[in-house]
Amino acid sequence: MEELILKRTERVELLHKLLEERIMVLDGAMGTMIQRHTLEEEDFRGEVLKEHHMPLKGNNDLLSVTQPEIIKGIHKEYFLAGSDIVETNTFSGTTIAQEDYGLEHFVDEINFQSAKIAREVADELTMAEPDKPRFVAGAMGPTNKTASLSPDVNDPGYRAITFDGLKEAYKQQARELVKGGADILLVETIFDTLNAKAALFAIEDIKEELGLDIPIMVSGTITDASGRTLSGQTTEAFLVSVSHVPLLSVGLNCALGAEELTPYLKTLSEKSQFKVSAYPNAGLPNEFGEYDQTPEDMAEQIKHFLDEKYLNIVGGCCGTTPDHIIELAKLAKTYEPRKNDIN
Repeated sequence: MEELILKRTERVELLHKLLEERIMVLDGAMGTMIQRHTLEEEDFRGEVLKEHHMPLKGNNDLLSVTQPEIIKGIHKEYFLAGSDIVETNTFSGTTIAQEDYGLEHFVDEINFQSAKIAREVADELTMAEPDKPRFVAGAMGPTNKTASLSPDVNDPGYRAITFDGLKEAYKQQARELVKGGADILLVETIFDTLNAKAALFAIEDIKEELGLDIPIMVSGTITDASGRTLSGQTTEAFLVSVSHVPLLSVGLNCALGAEELTPYLKTLSEKSQFKVSAYPNAGLPNEFGEYDQTPEDMAEQIKHFLDEKYLNIVGGCCGTTPDHIIELAKLAKTYEPRKNDIN
């Protein structure tokens, strides 16, 4: 088992094997857990950015550098709750997103340290429980810009970002996540498939550059009851748009709760040649933007996905906690994973 921890290629082989045998469990929300710590500006700055010229409160990714013990503790809670895979604390870990904080120069450090922290926790718990190996997914969020739509209603042809700009930002992020120890790269919360295509293009470059087989998870987000992404694609169109890349899985997360995701996951399950994942929010937010769905209620809704054999990977997004993951992990143990019958 010690050799397994040291060799990335063996971890990847084991990951593929386990996905054939059972439903794997992803973690829950990082932001929800960070909010429990009631952090202030000085906590985000730490010593290393004490004199930084812009406010940093709310830049959760930065905590992997300035408050690593908090992030390490959150990963450990999720693993102990039953997660097989945790996501790195890097949802906004691109130069594009970090520009809001004046921290474009700090992106390498954020991504490397985030992956390193998650890897350390995964290895520590795998050593303690060799029959339950833990894995790390490098989280690559959508950025705060879109390549398909104009942010200016008076200039529909304008774009705030180029495809090449996105690709370079994602490539920088992906490289550091892999160097830090991520087993998987997770392109998530996709609201614009063109952004995702830039990320996938970047990852393919990194795979060639490093000579590694890096499993890729892709997860889109349906933004409302229209059943479309923000850039206007249906679930099936989204799937077709990313299927040129050899993916580990394709799925949906965020924006909606499990009940609202049902018809779109059904489409993915019927059409996808890849494994299928889902990590919905804990229901829909209330008038205060908070999530009220209990772990038991969420598990009851997820049960329908498993009854119908829609899923290979399950977890939680906004509002979910280790308590939610405990219930999902218990449920996942009692079901067989979805089988790929698509040719």
